[in-house]
Amino acid sequence: MIDELELLKKDWQKKGGQHPKLSYDEIYKMLWKKSSSIVKWILIISILELILPNLVYLSPSIREDIFIKGAEDFNNYYLAIMAIYYIVVIYFISLFYMRYKEISVLENAKNLMAQIIRVRTTVKYYIIFCLSMSLVFVAYYALGIYFNDEVLLSIEGIPEKVKEVPFEKIRAAALWILIIGGIVITAIAACIYFLLYGLLLRKLKKNYNELQQLDL
Repeated sequence: MIDELELLKKDWQKKGGQHPKLSYDEIYKMLWKKSSSIVKWILIISILELILPNLVYLSPSIREDIFIKGAEDFNNYYLAIMAIYYIVVIYFISLFYMRYKEISVLENAKNLMAQIIRVRTTVKYYIIFCLSMSLVFVAYYALGIYFNDEVLLSIEGIPEKVKEVPFEKIRAAALWILIIGGIVITAIAACIYFLLYGLLLRKLKKNYNELQQLDL
């Protein structure tokens, strides 16, 4: 479709001041279809992003590991955070669906340009929210370990020599490992977000620029 669009544009430019209505309509329709397809992929990816991690939680052992043993208060906070996360993510998915339905019925280039801006803004806020929640979960585990003296010593596989080290040092080391590891994981997640959603947003931006070049 991209090649066909480029050929139409070149053919349109070669005709100088004569701009057939059909060529204009065909170029707009291609940009409209491409934009609608991109928003559809944004919707699909966001749904998969919500569903796939939950498949992992089907394992009982994994469900147990996500809670901090002996820290019931923090576990309650975790459930509250997860509830907020799911509510907001579902809200964003509903927004993506609404944007897709809206962009699928547009009839002119100006409205399409406005809708592209709305989609790009919504996706940016979605990415910011997801990355922020990643840092919130890091803080949750870090604080849970910091205020629970029995968590580390209850972990299986810790060598006895390590257990002989003053507990404050063990706790401080674990805290820094969690913080650094959480930042690294968040950075990796950011790269994935910008790779997937960033690619789609760049395509939408290109479509927006193409629409600006049309004689509105």
